[in-house]
Amino acid sequence: MIVPLRAADDASLYGGKAAQLAAALKAGLPVPDGVALDWLAVEAVAAGDLELAGLGFPSPCSVRSSAVGEDAADASFAGAHLSVLGVTGDEAVRRAVCAVRESAHTQGALAYREQLDLDRAPRMAVVVQQLVDSVVAGVMFTRNPLTGADQRVIEASWGLGETVVAGLVTPDRWELDASGRMTSFAAGEKDVAIRRSGSGTSEVPVDPVLIGVPCLDGTQLRELHELALACDRVFGTTAHDIEFAFADGVLHLLQRRPITVV
Repeated sequence: MIVPLRAADDASLYGGKAAQLAAALKAGLPVPDGVALDWLAVEAVAAGDLELAGLGFPSPCSVRSSAVGEDAADASFAGAHLSVLGVTGDEAVRRAVCAVRESAHTQGALAYREQLDLDRAPRMAVVVQQLVDSVVAGVMFTRNPLTGADQRVIEASWGLGETVVAGLVTPDRWELDASGRMTSFAAGEKDVAIRRSGSGTSEVPVDPVLIGVPCLDGTQLRELHELALACDRVFGTTAHDIEFAFADGVLHLLQRRPITVV
């Protein structure tokens, strides 16, 4: 089945990422809307048994993995599966869905499943959302992922968030206490950005003036703190691994999962 993202709340069909985004959307959090394909639909697309033409996918869009078992409390699959950004057109969406499915069958992804004693047969669902063409993006841990301390750890850089997730730059890093007060800041070296380019994305050099300039200001840090508090209320925990983006001055929640150590 292909359903609106807010209806993809069955993690056994649509995967953990889709289910958590569905919950966030229903609660009014700033998640880019879209659709979700359950793992059976993804298999049908890969086999050529399901056409995607005419379904009105947003353009440009992000095609993201949402495997069953992904983004769980004990298995994040962070970096193991593919996201395809800046996708335009039904045929490009079909190819991206197939590529995301194949990423679950790579040696690294299968080894991760084996490490966690998970089913060796991946069930890959997919989320398709409107691309947030961000000015700045990054990740926020609402507890220190190394110590468990009750603080926000935020890393961000210019452009799309894949720059931070893929480790292409040394991002700016902030630590906030539980009340949202900044306790430390370390400037990064943000010399490369990933930006939308035609029907995809490309790496581009950052203006030298901006390389050492903090990419988030105090207002944006407060908005991230408020987003963390909102996630506390929605998900009933204070431990969140959040991917975020700012575009045209607006904060977007791209992904939320529990903080995991593996």
